Amino acid sequence: MISRYTLPEMGQVWSEAHKYELWCRVETLVLEAHARAGTVPADSVDPVRAAAPPTPEAVAEVEAVTDHDVIAFLTAWADNTFPRSAAAYVHFGMTSSDLVDTAAAVQLFEATDILLAKADQLVAALREHALTHRETLRPGRTHGVHAEPDVWGHRVADFAFAAARGRDRLRRARAAVAVGKLSGPVGNYSNIAPAIEAEVMPALGLRPADVATQVVMRDGISEWISALAILATVCEAVALEVRHGQRTEVRELAEPFGRGQKGSSAMPHKKNPIRSERICGLARVVRGYVTPVLEGIPLWHERDISHSSVERIALPDAAISVDYLLHLTTGLIEGLVVDAERMRANLDATHGLLYSAAALLELVGSGMAREDAYTLVQTAANQTWNTGTPFRETLRKEAAARGQAIDEARLDEACRPERYVTRLGPVFDRLEHLT
Repeated sequence: MISRYTLPEMGQVWSEAHKYELWCRVETLVLEAHARAGTVPADSVDPVRAAAPPTPEAVAEVEAVTDHDVIAFLTAWADNTFPRSAAAYVHFGMTSSDLVDTAAAVQLFEATDILLAKADQLVAALREHALTHRETLRPGRTHGVHAEPDVWGHRVADFAFAAARGRDRLRRARAAVAVGKLSGPVGNYSNIAPAIEAEVMPALGLRPADVATQVVMRDGISEWISALAILATVCEAVALEVRHGQRTEVRELAEPFGRGQKGSSAMPHKKNPIRSERICGLARVVRGYVTPVLEGIPLWHERDISHSSVERIALPDAAISVDYLLHLTTGLIEGLVVDAERMRANLDATHGLLYSAAALLELVGSGMAREDAYTLVQTAANQTWNTGTPFRETLRKEAAARGQAIDEARLDEACRPERYVTRLGPVFDRLEHLT
């Protein structure tokens, strides 16, 4: 991922330097376990334990010749750092994927822990914003068209619960990727004892794979990337709502606009929803990685490397992108400008058409057949759409033409916007306890 969208903590997890630190850690733990088991000389451990990781530049120089990243790492580190008597036992009984898959699993759960902390922050921001606006009336919309009165807090509560589910889904996916293997070229422990794997994995915060070939099956990583894609798409849902709310014709919401910020190089009046649009764009990038990673599950026999080129790009990019998305979305909600007066005014923009369902039910309740009542209300509504005449007037006119009485007092009560949200209490009660 480009540096523009990379936050420092997550960037460090996926840096080449940190990868080689983890590779050294895995190799050292394996060597120590071998020494305790008596399969390698005990005096081979101290030189390895004391050696600094190789620099990315040193590894790259060797890889330019070997065209094999693990051999390049081992050459740059072991062959050029330790006494030959120690270097001979580094990577003892292992295959490349023992090292790569196991270290990658550590990177995955390190990255996930950063994401989970940021997801907690987003859930909290959405919860508090929704509770603040539990009485802020606005038009509820379906298909982009006014439907019935609602409150802004209800809409945000939906996002809060979705973000919490996304976080919990990612928490489960963390367990799915915290899996390593040390079982050799086809996973049959031919040159390395299962006891080594059982000893090393807990030291890394991992559990041994139940079974592995040369690689760990990619269903866990696929679960992880899918959880990231869903969480990113929840962020997009939030951002899309803000984008709509900031349209000039709507003007109910606005992103924070900083002092000195500029919206357009040509039009000084512009205040564009750039954060929201960036969130929507990056969510597409994350979703785009799901299929390529899933296709790493079916490999030729015990292993090919069609998955590895994808994962070198997809795993860090997805983690870095979602880290940035969570950061952006939390900031968006914490700084969001809500125009409650404009929301209330927009309730009246369609001259009372939001109350058509209430009118329909009142007519049915008075004894009118539903189909007849629907035709009456729809005819009145169409007149309001076409002429701008208040809906109550067109409704009264159509009812009179059909000899149908309207109970004005009952309709007054039915057409109060507050009446539509009186049963939302339990939703906000649940929201208050969302953690």
